[in-house]
Amino acid sequence: MRILALESSCDETAAAVVEDGRRVLSSVVASQVAEHRLYGGVVPEIASRRHCEAVVPVTEQALQEAGLALGEVDGIAVTAAPGLVGALLVGVNFAKGLALAARKPLIPVHHLRAHIAANYIASPGLEPPFLCLVVSGGHSHIIRVDGYTRIHVLGRTRDDAAGEAFDKAARAMGMPYPGGIELDRVAEGGDPGAFRLPKPTVDGSPYDFSFSGLKTAVINLLHNAAQKGVQVSIPDLAASYRQAVVDCLTRNFVHAAEATGARKLVLAGGVSANTLLRRRMQELCRQNGWQLFMPQLSLCGDNAAMVGAQAYFEQQAGHFAGMALNARPTMSIEAGF
Repeated sequence: MRILALESSCDETAAAVVEDGRRVLSSVVASQVAEHRLYGGVVPEIASRRHCEAVVPVTEQALQEAGLALGEVDGIAVTAAPGLVGALLVGVNFAKGLALAARKPLIPVHHLRAHIAANYIASPGLEPPFLCLVVSGGHSHIIRVDGYTRIHVLGRTRDDAAGEAFDKAARAMGMPYPGGIELDRVAEGGDPGAFRLPKPTVDGSPYDFSFSGLKTAVINLLHNAAQKGVQVSIPDLAASYRQAVVDCLTRNFVHAAEATGARKLVLAGGVSANTLLRRRMQELCRQNGWQLFMPQLSLCGDNAAMVGAQAYFEQQAGHFAGMALNARPTMSIEAGF
């Protein structure tokens, strides 16, 4: 089954054609990073306008690279939640128009489910059940994946997501947007033991995360140093901060794996590209005899190939939508459309 998939939840306009949930026939991404860098972050109104401009050409390119006409695909999939509502609406309405015009089934996909599904492309032999750490700019979840569409949340962030915490701290350190990527690069040359930073826990919820206090600690440290005229080593601070965030992520993920008896551990989301997180998880899995699955870097960020992968399994479960489908800025990963 060949699915044309669309993704427009934030600042990437993407289209892809995916066969049977595992094989990518084409994948096209139009990034807006250079424009949003001028403002230090994503401007929702600008993102929506750029999606309107890019959605047709990226879709045409995806079909062309796959060697297919619109009428030859078996379904139209689209990210319908969660995300920036204006950005989502562009993709959802365009997908509805395509499905109606081509008389193809419309398959709505949850953005976080799609991030998990990136691993079905990267590792075609991966099958549920497994435990997944989904970490991105807006989300940090520990998820028990019982089936391709049967998902249970064990833990989540109570405030900032890990990616958001990276981006905001990087901005305070004077790094350009997207800060998390730059912080990861700079941290490779720093001393992770140079600064002692908090590693917050959530009382009574061992799998939940809280990053706002850690982020605030770094911002206060920089402000205090500036007021005193003290020079701060940015590589050392970046390395110490990155280690603190990764320590929190891996600590809770390992606790969840031990408690559930999981043997297969999966990383997903934009922050799964973080160099230290990937290294640390590889080490922990070797020590504990766990299997580790991670998407290649090209599949960590937002893309439509992962949407097409998850759409195949949603279709197999009979999850379709009609022309009443609407974009939803928030939605539990456990819920269906």
